[in-house]
Amino acid sequence: MTDWTENLPQTARDYLEGRRLDEVECIISDLPGIARGKAVPAKKFIGQDYFHLPDSIFYQTITGDWGEAAGDEGFTEKDMILRPDMTTATAAPWTGDWTLQVIHDAFDRKGEPVPFSPRNVLKRVVQLYRDKGWEPIVAPEMEFFLVARNIDPAQEIKPMMGRSGRPAAARQAYSMTAVDEFGPVIDDIYDFAEAQGFEIDGITQEGGAGQLEINLLHGDPVKLADEVFYFKRLIREAALRHDCFATFMAKPIAAEPGSAMHIHHSILDSETGQNIFSGPQGGETDAFFHFIAGLQNHLPNAMAVMAPYVNSYRRYVKDHAAPINLEWGRDNRTTGIRIPLSDPAARRVENRIAGMDCNPYLGIAASLACGYLGLTQEERPDKQFKGDAYEGEGDIPRTLGEALDIFDGADALQQVLGTEFGRVYSIVKRAEYDEFLQVISPWEREHLLMNV
Repeated sequence: MTDWTENLPQTARDYLEGRRLDEVECIISDLPGIARGKAVPAKKFIGQDYFHLPDSIFYQTITGDWGEAAGDEGFTEKDMILRPDMTTATAAPWTGDWTLQVIHDAFDRKGEPVPFSPRNVLKRVVQLYRDKGWEPIVAPEMEFFLVARNIDPAQEIKPMMGRSGRPAAARQAYSMTAVDEFGPVIDDIYDFAEAQGFEIDGITQEGGAGQLEINLLHGDPVKLADEVFYFKRLIREAALRHDCFATFMAKPIAAEPGSAMHIHHSILDSETGQNIFSGPQGGETDAFFHFIAGLQNHLPNAMAVMAPYVNSYRRYVKDHAAPINLEWGRDNRTTGIRIPLSDPAARRVENRIAGMDCNPYLGIAASLACGYLGLTQEERPDKQFKGDAYEGEGDIPRTLGEALDIFDGADALQQVLGTEFGRVYSIVKRAEYDEFLQVISPWEREHLLMNV
């Protein structure tokens, strides 16, 4: 190995042991969470401190169109300076040669962080916590579907075929037999994750046909967002090896539950390392209730970030394993905000609102931002909910257009996330929403064509 590789993370060094590095993929997340960047020969990467990409990558919609978000300078596609974070260097074990991936951070020509780069947004929020003497800790859960190959968008998405030759079965939550149906895909997920140095806390079968959940160990928000960003690509690559697709759509199959990215939060005191949600005798603190209140009061403002597509809102259906309101309860999976069973040191708050289709950097940043507002403004939550929260009324936006209107008026939230991010994000998402409104759906043709 050459000298520069000695500073790589241990798992990257292990991957390259006795091998010649061929290529480095220099990547960054755009607003939807797609990896953008360049693949460069290893020798060229060694000789460069940075590379350039146009800032227009952050103005693209999910379809590849553009939002008019360039600002006063106009759409000049000026270059950003992208610098590698070598702590993120990891294998790309599905490639035909020996390749590393490295996540980069985006800076402008003055050396300032680009404010609408998703990783920078999350770093900004984490720094606000640290300025208060707090260390935020998160643990994301990733739900996704393994589905049959779908190369015709006009066709409905169907569950994949399992090892038995039968389609994946629904309503088999936590079934080990159901997990075994996807054994070869899961084996590759484990192998890829090990090669990349990611520790999986567990894989379970969820309630949907071909729906799985992967839990990650708790830790630093930026590191965990990096892992989710990497995992989405890893899981897709593992699925493609076995003639199926992995999808992170919030609601890919009409009759099945949707896929969430539940986010568990705890906050440590930076000096003592103690969980500020628990007092000296193990009781629940004011900070614990302030954080819950922050989620209750501000998550509606953040829905456009946590549920970023028109499809996202199809997930929030009564009795379909997704919350319809922002009640909070202890060990209650029907509420939008759940307090899991734990000892005082591990006391945490789970946000069950975010969809798996959200950008992990932005979803975690928005969730932490809501909690931060609750903490700093010392807000108080509603009374704890007991019982089935699906019997209550919905109190979250039902469409992307409504969510964007609320987001645009959320001054306090945008101050935490960054006002320039808020401006760009809203413009891009509205452009995307306008694109969707130009599409005539099969439902409209079936029920309106001859009847209205």
